[in-house]
Amino acid sequence: MTQHSENPHLISSAAVVVGTDGSDGSQAAVRWAARTAAARERVLHIVHSTEPLTDRTPRSAYDAFIYATMQDIRLAAEQVLADARDQARATAPGITVTTELADGNPARTLIAASAHAHLVVLGVSSWAGSIAHLGSTLLAVTSHAQGAVVIVRGPDPDRRTGPVVVGVDGSNVSEPAIAAAFAEASLRGAELVAVHGWSDLSKGEFGGSSYLSLPVADFETAEAALLAERLAGWAEQFPDVIVRREVEIYGPRERLAQWSRTAQLVVVGSRGRGGFRGLLLGSTSNWLVQHAGCPVMVVHHD
Repeated sequence: MTQHSENPHLISSAAVVVGTDGSDGSQAAVRWAARTAAARERVLHIVHSTEPLTDRTPRSAYDAFIYATMQDIRLAAEQVLADARDQARATAPGITVTTELADGNPARTLIAASAHAHLVVLGVSSWAGSIAHLGSTLLAVTSHAQGAVVIVRGPDPDRRTGPVVVGVDGSNVSEPAIAAAFAEASLRGAELVAVHGWSDLSKGEFGGSSYLSLPVADFETAEAALLAERLAGWAEQFPDVIVRREVEIYGPRERLAQWSRTAQLVVVGSRGRGGFRGLLLGSTSNWLVQHAGCPVMVVHHD
């Protein structure tokens, strides 16, 4: 593992960490992370991972070929980091940038970094793409990292207008996401839209569910009260944030996706630890990472 910085002591536990592989999606992530780090006066730490070089002395033509190939890979990786560092400095002049060339699995590297990061940031090569475009690294980090992970995606990931939107399921698992969303809205001077979802079912599926015994209107009243209760304490802590509340009895992820077309950030919780509402959070966050039209922040429950 190799780290580079004008001042190695500035590799901070509060750094914005961004993973890069040189793709268009990761370049967008580096720009987003650089602007965020500059706005919050934090160090930007750029990470790229390769398979480890063997320390064994080449003993055959095959060994020599493999060693030479790995050396080329290492040189290419160093160039990826240098390009990302230059792009970050061009995006946010004066920012402090550190870089890390890590040996081994990139997902494990970023998950380990998340334990001490302010944010972990990753990009998507195709904003309108399917799961194939996301890659195993992005999904692994989104599912298993600590703290908050931002997936930079959408046709205009640098959008600075529109609200911050948060998905709320009413359980304790959503509290970290609500806290993060209020903080983001306050920092950005943006309105906060809180979308409360009771069920991931579609309208047709919801209508055919045998376990529902109360009228939808009664659900809406009860869930609106629950949403107001969940938001009340945070609204007191962030009096500068204007809050709009929405209750979706069915299809909340589709509603969040609609908001993502004009929002500057969508915030959701990570997979829950059991129970129907926890499963709702997990399926919604996974779906949005694949389909949202703006950056998505996935906040993990401690």
